[in-house]
Amino acid sequence: MKIAVLVPCYNEELTIKKVIEDFNLNLPESEVYVYDNNSTDKTFEIVQNLQKTYQNLHLKKEYRQGKGNVVRSMFRDIDVDIYILVDGDDTYPAEFAKSLIKPIIDKEADIVIGDRLSNGDYEKENKRPLHNFGNNLVKYLINKLFKANLKDIMTGYRAFNKKFVKNFPILSDGFEIETEMTLHTLDKKFLIKEIPIKYRDRPEGSYSKLNTFSDGFRVLKTILWIFKDYKPLYFFSILSILFFILSLIVGMPVILEFIKTDYITKIPSAILAVGLMLISILSLFSGLILDTIVNQHRREYELNLTRYKE
Repeated sequence: MKIAVLVPCYNEELTIKKVIEDFNLNLPESEVYVYDNNSTDKTFEIVQNLQKTYQNLHLKKEYRQGKGNVVRSMFRDIDVDIYILVDGDDTYPAEFAKSLIKPIIDKEADIVIGDRLSNGDYEKENKRPLHNFGNNLVKYLINKLFKANLKDIMTGYRAFNKKFVKNFPILSDGFEIETEMTLHTLDKKFLIKEIPIKYRDRPEGSYSKLNTFSDGFRVLKTILWIFKDYKPLYFFSILSILFFILSLIVGMPVILEFIKTDYITKIPSAILAVGLMLISILSLFSGLILDTIVNQHRREYELNLTRYKE
C-alpha cells in the first residue's frame, strides 16, 4: 500500500524539520508531502534543504490562504492508498502513525481520528482555556446533532483511506475543515474510529495560527450551515416552531379582544401575527421539500460510491 503523510504548513520554521524527521523515522515507507501556505519565515527553505536528505520528501506551494484550501489541493493532487494528515507544529507525535493506519489497513475504518482529549493531555498541555471550551462545545453540538459519541472532533491528526479522500467535497477555506470532515463522515456513514494519542503543546517561540474568536465563530457557522444542509427538516422545523410561538404571543391579545368585543383594534398586531404564522408554515414546508432533496442526494452519493468502488 502507498502511504502519504500530508503536512499543511504556515510559518513553522521551528518545528517542521523535526516533524519530517520523526515521520521518516517512524514511517520510512511513506511519502511525505509538505504544502507551504505562503509562509513568511524560513519554512519553505528548510524543507527545500531537507529534500537533499530525504528522497521521499515532496514540497509544493499553495497560494490560496487557509488550511481548508491546502487540504483541498492535497486531496486532489495526491493519489495513494492511505493518507495521514498532520499539522506541522510538532504537537502530534509521529510514533502514533502506525496505530492510526492499522484500522484502515484492516478495513475496520475509512477514517481514523487521533483523539487528544480522552487521556487529558490536551487540557493539560494547551494553555488556552477558550480552545478547550470551544472543543467541548463543538463536540457536544455534533454528537447531539448526529447522535454520535465522538471524543475529539477538531483534532488535526487523522488517517483516511482513498475512498474517503476522493469522495469528500471540501467547501471550507480555513480551520473549520476538521469540523467539516467529521460532519461529512457522520452524515455519509463512513466507518470512523478513534485512537487515543498523546498531545504536546507547541515549543517556546512557536505560535498557533488559530484565532480563538474568529476561527471559533467560523466553526460554529459551519456547524449551523451544515445542520441546515444535512438536516433541513430539523433545522426548518425549529424555525417553524419558533415563528409559530411568536405568532401566538403576538396574536393572542388580538384573539382575546375579538372574543370579548367582536371587534379588532390591534390591526398592526393582527397583521404581524398572520405574517409570523405564514413564515412558520413556509418554514415547515421548506424543510419537508429540502429533506426530500437531501435524501435523494444521499441516494445518488451512495450510487457514486458504488461506481467508484467498481
